[in-house]
Amino acid sequence: MSDTNNPFEADTNPEFDYSTYTLDEMLDAYESIDKTVFPVRAEALRKLILLRQSAISSTKYDKGEILSVAKVKFHGRGNEYFAIWIVNLLLSIVTLGIYSAWATVRTHRYFYSNTEIAGHRLYYLAEPMQILRGRIIAVLLLAGYLIISNFSPVAGLIVILFIALLTPFVICLGVRFRMRMMAYRNVRFNFKMRFGRAFFIFLFLPLVALCTFYLAMPWVLKKIDEFLYENMEYGNKNFIPELAASEYYVAAIISGVIAGIGMLIIGFSVAIMMGVGEFDPESMSAGYMFTMFIVAFMYILIIVAATSYYKAHIRNHVYNNTKIEGVASFESNVEFIPLMVLNATNYGLLIFTLGLAIPWVKVRTARFYAEATTVTVLVGINEVVAENENQDSAVADEVIGAFNIDISIG
Repeated sequence: MSDTNNPFEADTNPEFDYSTYTLDEMLDAYESIDKTVFPVRAEALRKLILLRQSAISSTKYDKGEILSVAKVKFHGRGNEYFAIWIVNLLLSIVTLGIYSAWATVRTHRYFYSNTEIAGHRLYYLAEPMQILRGRIIAVLLLAGYLIISNFSPVAGLIVILFIALLTPFVICLGVRFRMRMMAYRNVRFNFKMRFGRAFFIFLFLPLVALCTFYLAMPWVLKKIDEFLYENMEYGNKNFIPELAASEYYVAAIISGVIAGIGMLIIGFSVAIMMGVGEFDPESMSAGYMFTMFIVAFMYILIIVAATSYYKAHIRNHVYNNTKIEGVASFESNVEFIPLMVLNATNYGLLIFTLGLAIPWVKVRTARFYAEATTVTVLVGINEVVAENENQDSAVADEVIGAFNIDISIG
């Protein structure tokens, strides 16, 4: 009978299989192994590292050698985040919203720290007081607007026009804050402030879409995404998007077809029920109420299907055609049907739990997108130089939220 305490047996235990590890994970494991106690395992791992490095060095990618190719991993759990979420909610209520700044930081830190890319995790660097100051100013601005518009609609309209003119400026500052508060491998992200271009993108182009009866909207959305990504930086390296307007038109047309077919089905169903006398609004019978429930359910499902297709198509296009110069490239393979099922079940969970399922909804959504994302990391990442750090303000980010300005990144 073998002695289970024999170090040599533990050293040669087949359960320690490093062949599935990324190169980064192998190097970390090699550094952590006690080479005196486990010499066989250490030597086997050393040879495996040399083989992997040799294979990688023979492959060139985008003018740089591949360091690792790995799926994004999300390690968060619903019950774990629920404990954070419920405390955040209760303390925010008790403190009349003051604690919400700390709640925001705790939430972001949880999701960032549980997101792993090629063996390294993201970091969220904002402090609660930054968020609180920005939130207070945003609330004061919103309250000022509501008071002014209540006493003088004309003055309120002037304020709205003034805010509209400032929108590009606010968006740039808000995106910059969000990017600056995110770090990977101790290097911060950044966003270049190109206000002149921002005014053209966020003020002039929407007018173009309006004047063309929204026929130009897919092209406008492409230009907005292009502007956002081409001005992002990782340290001193630029993001490079190569987006095509045709993909936005394809996504918009197919989403529209899905919505149109769905609405036709609902229309025919209601017409048939009215023809056979099953749809009588004046009766308010159980049959009528059930029919209305089915119609509402079908309507929501159609909206979920159309938006899910658009989201999946555009996300895949943006990720698959964006890279960080000499540092990394991305691949997204979000599928339409799984995303639609995810979104539909998320809505169902929120409705039937009266919102208590929010933590599980957020966690399962984060895990879904993580599992659909692959990052190819190049050796150039080791040459990235961190930009000089400075104190960023959360005011613009909070103003974006206070005035419901929707800018989606990622």
